[in-house]
Amino acid sequence: MEGRLPLVLVLFLVVAQSSAGYRPLEQYHSDGRYSSREGAGRRYVDHFLDYAEAATDHETSDLAYYEPQRFGKSTFDVTEYGAVGDGRTDSSNAFLRAWDDLCGATGGRPTLVIPHGKEFLLSPLSFKGPCKSKNLWIQLQGTLVAPGSMNAWDDNNKEKWIQFMQVNGLTIYGGGQIDGQGKIWWDYCQEAALYMQIQALSFHSCNNLRVSGLQHVNSQKNHISINGCNDVDISHLKITAPEESPNTDGIDISASNHLHIHDSFIGTGDDCVAINGFSSYINISRVLCGPGHGISIGSLGKGGAYETVEEVHVEDCTFKGTMNGARIKTWKGGRGYARKISFERIRMINAGNPIIIDQTYVNRMAAASTDEEYDAWSSSSSGDVEISDVSYKGVIGSSTDARAVYFNCGDGAGCRNIVVEDVEMTSAVAGKQLFAVCNNAHGTSSADRSPRVPCLLP
Repeated sequence: MEGRLPLVLVLFLVVAQSSAGYRPLEQYHSDGRYSSREGAGRRYVDHFLDYAEAATDHETSDLAYYEPQRFGKSTFDVTEYGAVGDGRTDSSNAFLRAWDDLCGATGGRPTLVIPHGKEFLLSPLSFKGPCKSKNLWIQLQGTLVAPGSMNAWDDNNKEKWIQFMQVNGLTIYGGGQIDGQGKIWWDYCQEAALYMQIQALSFHSCNNLRVSGLQHVNSQKNHISINGCNDVDISHLKITAPEESPNTDGIDISASNHLHIHDSFIGTGDDCVAINGFSSYINISRVLCGPGHGISIGSLGKGGAYETVEEVHVEDCTFKGTMNGARIKTWKGGRGYARKISFERIRMINAGNPIIIDQTYVNRMAAASTDEEYDAWSSSSSGDVEISDVSYKGVIGSSTDARAVYFNCGDGAGCRNIVVEDVEMTSAVAGKQLFAVCNNAHGTSSADRSPRVPCLLP
């Protein structure tokens, strides 16, 4: 690690870039740096991308290392319960025995220790609460590895690998790694990947949750799933999977409130972060996303469902080589709303669809198995998930698509109160001019640079 800065450290170094206020575009430089004046001098705060990129090429040991901690009788080391840590012996039962003692502990600082330098093979398992202590800790310093065969999952329960249910006050930290060995699933399920339900690390009804300083690689499908949780902080993570890996979302959120995702690197084969129905008060800051499909609200309203998302705020993030950037997608025929959403101080680097709202989103594979079924579904679908109060402020960088702004809203009420301010991008393709396309999108734009957005309706 000599001469290198760990990712956790360098991400802390750039916290100064974020502030409560919105910075006008004039304070950004063409290379993405932000300039502020202090006294007679000028201070430059580089975007954290350069630091994060340098750190993310390193091994897990460079990510974050915490000195092992012991808390007397309230420490539960999985190796003392029979976990072998050779990468071949199934340690699931040992982990569950250790969990039972942790969950039943009442004094001290109950901590489950997964030691450094060991690789623990785990079959699908659930850690269930509620637990007796108000707060619990898992010190993950080693590696958790999924089975190398799909046969480890029951045919009727191909949904989860590691699951936490109804565990409040949980903190997971320690610089360790979670390896989903997803390639066996990707190779087998290329066509049916949409229907795969394997979530590598999932939290259901877990309030006051903290996850920090981990590396998560090659999930079967979603890397981290948050469902039915309140008060969640996720930070200093490195989540990676190949760009071509199907449906490997970084972090999936559903039916959850008051989440903060920050200071992390996410590069996968699908959404870096996906915010699904009945979620609100989601803040995402200082995240480097790419490759992947961007940060997405939705999809919402599939199959005519009623779903809502509101108060989502994304700021000081970078999208590099992504298929999409700041994205909102709702199904034709859906119901509900997506509102009070903002993207501020965003940098695009060779990103596709940098700014996109699609109120008529259709995933052909999910909608129908044949052309006839699809045509029947499309003609019978009506109504839209309402989209309103969405703002884009200080979006800069480069786009691989000439259509850099795309507001594709439905034929009904359309999209309302869209605000575009201080947006300036160039084409990643020499000689191309960027432009905007709007369909039934209402709002205002002060963008007087490329791409101009003259197509918003009053």
